[in-house]
Amino acid sequence: MTLFRFLSRDALASVVVFLVALPLCMGIAIASGVPPAKGLITGIVGGLVVGLLAGAPLQVSGPAAGLAVLVFDLVNSHGLAALGPVLLLAGALQCLAGVLRLGGWFRIVAPAVVSGMLAGIGILIVLSQLHVMLDAEPQASGLANLIAFPGAAWDAVRQVNGSGSPVAGAVGVATIAIMWLWERLRPAPLRFLPGALIGVVLVTLASIGWTLPVDRVALPDDLGQAIDWVGWQDLGTLADPSLLVAALAMAFIASAETLLSAAAVDRMHAGPRARFDRELSAQGVGNMLCGALGALPMTGVIVRSSANVQAGARTRLSAILHGLWLLALVVVLPGVLQSIPVACLGGVLVYTGARLVDVGAIRHLGRYGRTPPLIYLATALSIVCTDLLTGVLVGFALTLLKLAWSASRLRARWETGEDGGVELRLRGTATFLSVPRLARLLGEVSPDTHLRLCIGQLRYIDHACAELLDDWQRAARQQGGELEMIGNVTMSHRVEGRLRRRAVTA
Repeated sequence: MTLFRFLSRDALASVVVFLVALPLCMGIAIASGVPPAKGLITGIVGGLVVGLLAGAPLQVSGPAAGLAVLVFDLVNSHGLAALGPVLLLAGALQCLAGVLRLGGWFRIVAPAVVSGMLAGIGILIVLSQLHVMLDAEPQASGLANLIAFPGAAWDAVRQVNGSGSPVAGAVGVATIAIMWLWERLRPAPLRFLPGALIGVVLVTLASIGWTLPVDRVALPDDLGQAIDWVGWQDLGTLADPSLLVAALAMAFIASAETLLSAAAVDRMHAGPRARFDRELSAQGVGNMLCGALGALPMTGVIVRSSANVQAGARTRLSAILHGLWLLALVVVLPGVLQSIPVACLGGVLVYTGARLVDVGAIRHLGRYGRTPPLIYLATALSIVCTDLLTGVLVGFALTLLKLAWSASRLRARWETGEDGGVELRLRGTATFLSVPRLARLLGEVSPDTHLRLCIGQLRYIDHACAELLDDWQRAARQQGGELEMIGNVTMSHRVEGRLRRRAVTA
C-alpha cells in the first residue's frame, strides 16, 4: 500500500513535526485567549482528520498564528461560546468553496497584502505575548497592549496589584535567547530538533529545579473536559451580523493562508502536487469538526509543513502520525505539559511573531515599484491600529486603486517624424479619464497640421477618447489639417468602425 511504502521516513518526520507542533499548539491557544487544551485538540484534528483527507499530502495543519488575533478579538467581544458556531460556519464555507472549485481563486491575493497581513499579525502577537511573558493579561487591541506594556513591566518589577512577575519575564527572555542561539549554533546531528522545543524543555526543567514562582499551563487530566460541544441552540448566535462577518473573515484568511502555504510546500519537494480544491474541502471538514468541539480554527501551517518536508516525509502518513503522537501525549502524560511555564510559551510566540515581520519582504516587493512596499506597510499598520479584517480590506482597496490607476494611465510624448511631420505617440490606456489630458495635447497642435497619432502601444481606447479624436479631425479638415492614425489598438466594435477608415497600419 502506497501510504505505508515509506513508513520509516514518515515515522521519523512525524516525530519532528510533533516536536515542532507541541509548543506552538499551546502557545497559539494562549495568544488566542483560550485554554491551551483547545490548541492541542485542533492539532490532533489537523493530523488525524485533515491529514487523511488533505489535497496537499505533505502539508501539516493545525492552529495558526495568523488566526490568533481574529480569535482573540472574537472571544474578547462575544465570549468563548461564540467561537464554535462561527468556526462551524467558516468551515462550511470552505467546504462549499472546495466543491465549487474556487481553490485557485484564493491565490490571487496580492503578495504585498499577504506579507503585510502576516507582518501585522506578527506585531500584534508580539505586543500581546509580551504581557503573557510577565504572567499578566493582554489587552484587547494592539495599541492598548503597546500603551499598557511599560506600566505592566513596572508593576511586574514592583510586584504590585498582583500583575506580572519579573521571574516570569526572565523565563520568557531565556526561552527566546535559547531559541535564537539554537537556530544559529545547533550541531548538524541535532538539526531536526526545533528551537522552540529546546527552549521550552530547558527552561521548564530549570523552573522546576529552582521551583520558580510562575504560572504554569493549565490542562485537564481528561482531554474530554476541554471539549465544548456546540448545540443547535448555539447556532442561533449566528443571527448576529458581526459573527457572520467574523465567519467570512475566518474562512477567507484561513483558506488564503492554507493555499499559499500549499503552493510554497510544492516548491520544496518533487512529489505529488497539491490539489487545491481538495485541500480547501479538507480544511473545511477539519474546521467544522473543530467548531463542533469548541476548539481553535486551523490552517495549513508553513512552519510545520517545511519541517515535515525537510525531515524526509514522503506521504500523508507523517501528518497523520504527528496527530497521533499529540493525542498520546495528552492522554498518557498530561502532567508533563502542566509543568510548562506560561511565560515560556509566551516567549515562543514572541519569537514566532517577530519572524512573521519579514523586513526582507519590503526589499523584495520594492523590485516591482514603490507601490507594493507602501501597500505592505499600510496593511500591517492598519491591522495594528484597527483590526485584522479592516487591515486586510485596506490592503485590498489600495491594490485595486493601484490596478485602476495603472489601467487608466495614459502616457504621451511628442516626436518629429522622419519627414519633419508632427507625431504624438500614445501608450497605456486611453479611457474617459484621459480625455482632459488628451484634449490639452491636441489643443497644442495647429488645426492646419497633418498630425500622425501613433497608437500601436495603446492597450485600449474607449469611445470617449475616440469621440474626442473624431471631433478634432473634423475641425482640422475644415482648416486643411488631417489626423493620421498609425498602428492597431484594442477597442470596442463601434469605436473601431468609426476610426477604421483613418487607421493606417505602420
